[in-house]
Amino acid sequence: MAEYKGIHGTKIQNYTSDPANPILGQVWYNETSQTMKVQAVTTAGTWATGGDLNTARAPLGEAGTQTATLGFGGLISTTAQALTESYDGTSWTEVNDLNTARYNFAGAGTQTSALGFGGATPPLTGATESWNGTSWSEVNDLNTARRLLGGTGTSNTASLAFGGYIGPAATAVTESWNGTCWTEVNDLNSSRYGLAGSGVETSALASGGELNPGNTGATESWNGTSWTEVNDLNTARYILAGAGDSNASALAFGGNTGGPAVANTELYNGTSWSEQNDLSIARYYLGGAGTTTAGLAFGGDTGSITAATEEWTGAGSPTTRTITSS
Repeated sequence: MAEYKGIHGTKIQNYTSDPANPILGQVWYNETSQTMKVQAVTTAGTWATGGDLNTARAPLGEAGTQTATLGFGGLISTTAQALTESYDGTSWTEVNDLNTARYNFAGAGTQTSALGFGGATPPLTGATESWNGTSWSEVNDLNTARRLLGGTGTSNTASLAFGGYIGPAATAVTESWNGTCWTEVNDLNSSRYGLAGSGVETSALASGGELNPGNTGATESWNGTSWTEVNDLNTARYILAGAGDSNASALAFGGNTGGPAVANTELYNGTSWSEQNDLSIARYYLGGAGTTTAGLAFGGDTGSITAATEEWTGAGSPTTRTITSS
């Protein structure tokens, strides 16, 4: 029988903790946990527990990746918040607050170059703030003040805002941010609010939402110029969260179908949505960030406001698995 050394050219090594950057197929023994481990590829996406927010709140804005995230604003009880927290893949740290406390707004960009826009203070606002990695600065407002809108983008100079609630109805208005001002571009085909946004400003996806009345699974794809209707979510819902890379690769999770919070997670492959493993904690009004293989869900409402954070590892992603334990 072939031995590990004969196949890989080295013996299985002992570590006091898991190696920082194991290569695919690497096997090692963790002396502290007394477990044999391997760096393997996941066959199914799954959620795992991350570090809690310092302050439980919902609904909040978001930007960034699974290991470099920004969560800002939200509600504690009935009071709008300006709190901003930064996530490093393990824990959240409080950083400088928003200038305008608010909730039900959208975020875009990265942990060091983000944009927060719209929402309610109350009342409805079009206020936009730009984050430079240290502090927030007020910049030009949205042309249409609204809350419960969708948003996505790559930085504080390139973002997209779409849909939302302008009272007493939903809107389809879409606006593009160039780092200086917002410009109205082609509307969504379906007016709605409480929808999820994913992708970037030139390749985005808008999914789910509330049609006022009635929630929807409707999904639209943005190509940088216009929206096109594509296949619906399997579970119609609103006040859900999204993550993803483009209009061909997205994740939608959580939300509300008109009753209790749901934990449903769905993956979009450019053609259709497929059901995945659920969130551990069903919730709506949550924050979402990251990609389809490395996503993040945080905060939200489970029936009560939560600080819980969950990390998504998508199918085909490298992950550390335990082989045996002693």
